[in-house]
Amino acid sequence: MTLSALEAAAQGHGLTIRGGLYPQADPSLPDGTGTLLLIGPDEPRFWPLFAAAPEYTDGAPDPMDRWSKRILPALAAPYGGTALFPSDGPPYPPFLDWARASGHAWASPLGLLVHDRAGLFLSYRGALALPQRLPLDQGVRPCVACAAPCLGACPVDAFAGGQYDMARCQAHVHRSPECQSGCLVRRACPVSSPASQGFERLAVQSAFHMTAFMRNYRP
Repeated sequence: MTLSALEAAAQGHGLTIRGGLYPQADPSLPDGTGTLLLIGPDEPRFWPLFAAAPEYTDGAPDPMDRWSKRILPALAAPYGGTALFPSDGPPYPPFLDWARASGHAWASPLGLLVHDRAGLFLSYRGALALPQRLPLDQGVRPCVACAAPCLGACPVDAFAGGQYDMARCQAHVHRSPECQSGCLVRRACPVSSPASQGFERLAVQSAFHMTAFMRNYRP
């Protein structure tokens, strides 16, 4: 087994490896885990592949979670691994801790995690706990020399004071279309602009996530 072979298999589903780590005595992982790989969408290839899947078209709830729970175990199985998901729980797996330990994600000036290739659009569909110890690399924190346009991008200052005000954010999204096709703060990150590294979150995908974000909102 090689990391490149697993990456090729993931890319066949519009996914990619967004970092990994060698876990140390982590009770949320299967015994004998040698390498934990964090798996996220490979933008912009991900959305057309997911949108053609039966989970997206069958009208049942939680299509993306159901799709992930079909695809990721199939990626892990040939290597004797186990797929883990952010929705597993409670208790929930510490995906944020794993992200920070991966060497590819850091706290941005807003507090949101920023990835060296996905920027503020970082997301994880799940993780693969593998018994093998695979070679891993380290990224470079992108915020060091950045002018931080994210800091002034929110029209209602939902991140003011270092704390995210979800109620203020949802109220604005409800009454204004400017964020309904994707968070302006996330879109302001230079790392995740198409001109930077070819990364692009399609508007239709952002709208899908924003609809889920607003589902339980009550004015």
